[in-house]
Amino acid sequence: MDLFMQYLITGLTIGSVYALLAVGFVTIYNVTGVLNLAQGEFAMLGALISVTFVQAGLSIYISIPLAIVCTALIGFLVERLAINPVKGAKPGILIVITLGVSIFLKGVALLIWGTAPKSLPPLFENKPVQILGAVVNTQSLWIFLILAIHLVALYWFFDKTFLGSALRASERNAHAATLMGINVKNMSAIAFSIAAALGALAGAMIAPLTDATYDMGFFIGIKGFVAMVFGGMHSIQGAVAGGLLLGMIEAFSGGYVSTYYTDAIAFGFLLFVLFIRPQGLFTKAEGTHV
Repeated sequence: MDLFMQYLITGLTIGSVYALLAVGFVTIYNVTGVLNLAQGEFAMLGALISVTFVQAGLSIYISIPLAIVCTALIGFLVERLAINPVKGAKPGILIVITLGVSIFLKGVALLIWGTAPKSLPPLFENKPVQILGAVVNTQSLWIFLILAIHLVALYWFFDKTFLGSALRASERNAHAATLMGINVKNMSAIAFSIAAALGALAGAMIAPLTDATYDMGFFIGIKGFVAMVFGGMHSIQGAVAGGLLLGMIEAFSGGYVSTYYTDAIAFGFLLFVLFIRPQGLFTKAEGTHV
């Protein structure tokens, strides 16, 4: 029971990070139709920019919000400079463009921060606590709590605010949204900014546990993409559930099987999901009548 709780808490913590990345994927894909392969690089930028602000003497409680704002601005510029000029291009071309953006951002990060891992101090005093027999450091608990609060806030934003409703309307029917006075082009830029901010938050939250490097974005970006596929490419709630599920698969497989096979088991489960429910585990299949 003690080990079970240990793995459960670990899985929920890392799964929350994956969930934020998955929500970023879903937000961009639903509004623009673009599968953004640079989402992981937004997490990398959030972590490294936070480290830079801390090293400059700012408090970590100021550094992380500033890093999120800076990364959101970078996301806005990516949409304006790389995506907006080629709107209407084939999906494959847009995917290649986001891959190019990913490589560019990684190269810039390498030039600025180098290859050495950067350490971000913990948000709070890092003392272990016991929960139902599991020994967990408080950093993990606070990370889970902060991410959970942000995920609830995102649910409220998309369901209860005018801007969130406009983003959803742009995703469901861009032509109808335009007729209702919604500037769909602006919604695209906002979607990229929100996704970049979510990625930055995820990166800043995980950096105190794993350190930050210029190449950290690719791997966690892949995990965010897998979480999105688990939950369904059109569902915010599904993305959250998919992220938590992926985190628990990794934690339990690493604990009960072997850490060597963690990624293989996770990606094997992804293939299984694609075979039996390609629309995702937490969404309904949709179709159109001809």
